[in-house]
Amino acid sequence: MTTTISTHEIDDTHDTDGTTTYDFIGIGLGPFNLGLACLTEPLDDLNGLFIDQADSFDWHPGMLIEGAHLQTPFMADLVTLADPTSRFSVLNYLKQTGRLYPFYIRENFFLLREEYNRYCQWVTQQLECLRFGERVERVEWEAEHERYRVDSQRRTDGSQITRYARRLVLGTGTQPWMPECTRDLDPAPVHSSRYLEQREALKQCDSITILGSGQSAAEIYHDLLGEIDQHHYRLDWITRSPRFFPLEYGKLTLEMTSPDYIDYFHALPEEKRDELQQSQKGLYKGIDLDLINAIYDLRYTKEVAGPVDSTLITNASLESCLHADGHYLLNFHHCEQRHDFQHRTQALVLATGYRYRLPDFLAPITSRIAFDNAGRFEVGRFYDIDGGRGDLFVQNVGIHSHSLTAPDLGMGAYRNACIIRAMTGREPYSVESSITAQRFGAPLEAQFAPQESTAV
Repeated sequence: MTTTISTHEIDDTHDTDGTTTYDFIGIGLGPFNLGLACLTEPLDDLNGLFIDQADSFDWHPGMLIEGAHLQTPFMADLVTLADPTSRFSVLNYLKQTGRLYPFYIRENFFLLREEYNRYCQWVTQQLECLRFGERVERVEWEAEHERYRVDSQRRTDGSQITRYARRLVLGTGTQPWMPECTRDLDPAPVHSSRYLEQREALKQCDSITILGSGQSAAEIYHDLLGEIDQHHYRLDWITRSPRFFPLEYGKLTLEMTSPDYIDYFHALPEEKRDELQQSQKGLYKGIDLDLINAIYDLRYTKEVAGPVDSTLITNASLESCLHADGHYLLNFHHCEQRHDFQHRTQALVLATGYRYRLPDFLAPITSRIAFDNAGRFEVGRFYDIDGGRGDLFVQNVGIHSHSLTAPDLGMGAYRNACIIRAMTGREPYSVESSITAQRFGAPLEAQFAPQESTAV
C-alpha cells in the first residue's frame, strides 16, 4: 500500500500576489526534474516548485512496447545514486506495490520501460510540489527583486498564473526530429514517439519501412516482425549508419558515464568535444545486444516456414522523398558505393531521434543565457547556463559539453546533486569524484613524467 506524505506546503492562493518567491522553479517534468523534486523534498532550506504542460507524467508513451526495457540498471532510478535511502527509490516502489520479491526472483537488473513509467507516476503521487497541466508562456528577469517571473496558463480553464523564483531549472527535454524532406509530407510519416498509437493502422499496410539505427528502430522492427506472417506486409529497415551498432557495455566503457569523464571531456576545447561527440554516438545510441540477437533469431524462426519479406539496409542516406498514389517514394544515396536508388513503401516510420529546441518562453531572458560559438547553451561544468552566476540550470542538454552523460538516466541523480549543491552552498548529497580505474587525461604523477632531454 502506498502512503502519500506531505512535502513542502505550497499554497497556490499566494502564487500570484508576489509575496512568494521560490528558491527555484523547475520547468518541465521528465525523469531528471522529477528526480530533482525527489531529492529536494526533504531539504528544509530549499523551496521549489515544478511545472509541466502535460496533464500527468507519461514517459515516451508511444514506445512502451511490451517487454521493452531500459538500457541502464535499476539503480539508475530517480534518486538511488545520490541517496540510496530515499523513499522515492525504485526498490521502495517495488516494495510498496508488492513486486519486490518477483523482481528479486527475476534476476534482471533492467526495468521494463512500462515498469519505469509506472514507477515515475507513483513518485508523482507522493509529491505536492508538482504542477501538471500548466504551460509556461513567458519568463522575465525582475532586476529590482533579483528574481525570475514565470507566467503560465492552466490548460483546463485558461487561467493565467504568475510565480516568482530566484533560480530556474530547465527540464523541457527534447522534441521528435524528422528529416527535412519528410516534414511537409501528407500524410505525415509516423515518428517513433507515436508508434503504439499507430501500430494497428501500420499493420494494415502492404509495406512498412523503418528509418533509423538506434534502439527505437530495433524495437519497432522486432515488434512488427513478430506479426509479419499474420498480416503479410513487407517490412524493411534502412539506416544511414554503416552497420547496426550494438550498445557498448564493457565495464571500462561504462566508466565514461562518470564524474571523472565529465571533468575530462568538459575541459577539452570546444572543437575537440564536437569531434568526439560524432565518434561516440555508438556509445549511447547503440542497440541492446540481446535485442539484435532476438531479431536475428526471430527472423531465423520465421524463415523455417519460408522466406521472410524483409530487408535490412545500411549505409543509405535519405536524400529526398515524396508521397503519391498512396505510397512514399524515397530516394537514397549509398554512402560507400556512391550509388543512388529508390524505395517505395506504403507506410513510413521515422525512428530518427530527438533534438533540443530552445523554448519560446526564454526569449525575454536570452541575454542572461550563455551560448557557445555554435549557438548552443554554454553549459558550465556543474550545469549552469548563465556564465557562472548560478541562477539558470539545465537538464538533459549538453552532449556537446558533457558527452554521453547528458541524456543518461544513470547520471541524473549526480547532476541533481550538483545542482542542489550550487543552489544551497552545501552538499546534502555527496558529489563523487575519482571513481574510475582509468585516467582519461595525461597522468601527472612523477612516474609518468617524460625524461628530461640529454641532447647536447
